[in-house]
Amino acid sequence: MADTIRVIQYGLGPIGCAVARLIVDREGLELVGGVDIDPSKVGKDVGEVIGLARPLGFTTTETLTAILATPRADLAVHTTSSYFDVFKPQIIEILEAGLDVVSTAEELSFPWLAHPERAAEIDAVAKCVGKTILATGVNPGFLMDTLPLILTSICQRVDRIEVNRVINASTRRGPFQRKIGAGMTVEEFNGKMAAGRMGHVGLSQSVGMVFSTLAKKLVRFETVVEPILADLQIETDYCRVKAGLVRGLRQVARAYTDGGEFMTLVFVAALEAEEEGDTIRIVGEPSLEVNLKGTNGDLATVAIVVNAIPRVKEAGPGLVTMPDLPIVTAW
Repeated sequence: MADTIRVIQYGLGPIGCAVARLIVDREGLELVGGVDIDPSKVGKDVGEVIGLARPLGFTTTETLTAILATPRADLAVHTTSSYFDVFKPQIIEILEAGLDVVSTAEELSFPWLAHPERAAEIDAVAKCVGKTILATGVNPGFLMDTLPLILTSICQRVDRIEVNRVINASTRRGPFQRKIGAGMTVEEFNGKMAAGRMGHVGLSQSVGMVFSTLAKKLVRFETVVEPILADLQIETDYCRVKAGLVRGLRQVARAYTDGGEFMTLVFVAALEAEEEGDTIRIVGEPSLEVNLKGTNGDLATVAIVVNAIPRVKEAGPGLVTMPDLPIVTAW
């Protein structure tokens, strides 16, 4: 890249801090601000907040407005929430401040199935101000949508797509372990799932991205979630799960065309899960099977978000998805 891209990190939780550290290390990028509502972080040097061994010379602010008086930024990386009702005003604020956006908000990765009106509003704002917004991550954004789509480029015919992802959540951060219900009773788990604020977010977005890109008509979508229980007590750095309590979950999504089931997504995340890995199967001509080992969800999400920054800067205005961009690679 000819010019350095100046970046504000909006949201300084575990993923946001990891993104910020990679931005600091990445040639061609400059971290110029950090935003977070946590009182324990506001006013502290961003270098301290994100875990660097040195100060960066600017402090964490509670609002975006407080940063905009400093040297001009080009783009914000947004890492706060999965859900539209939380992130929508934040995204609009960032766009109206004149910044491009790369977000980890799962519901924004392909929002036209579940949230068409909200997606249209964000797209309209982005086009009005001439800025680009992309939501991405390892899943949604890559493993269950972009990567299978890329694999279809060597198929003459695609009849079915199946993706299975198994995560050993014992090695993941505390918020992720809580998100999959680790330590809950079955009743607590079912109540949280019914409230819509737990579990993996993104299966419907991945289905929408694949169906749209392959010009398939979605006639039915169904999903089920079930808890996985601990047979023995499990302890991690963040929780203790007694036998009989929830140690994770299994989510399955099925998507149908007029011809039947076309796409099946299976997401398993549990403490002490065995056979961790990702399997992509494409049934067609030819049929393919790809097995991935070592996909660390946190590291991969941080990587793809930062690697997408130059692609977003090069893209036209509006709300875009991963298939809209040239292939995102390391740089």
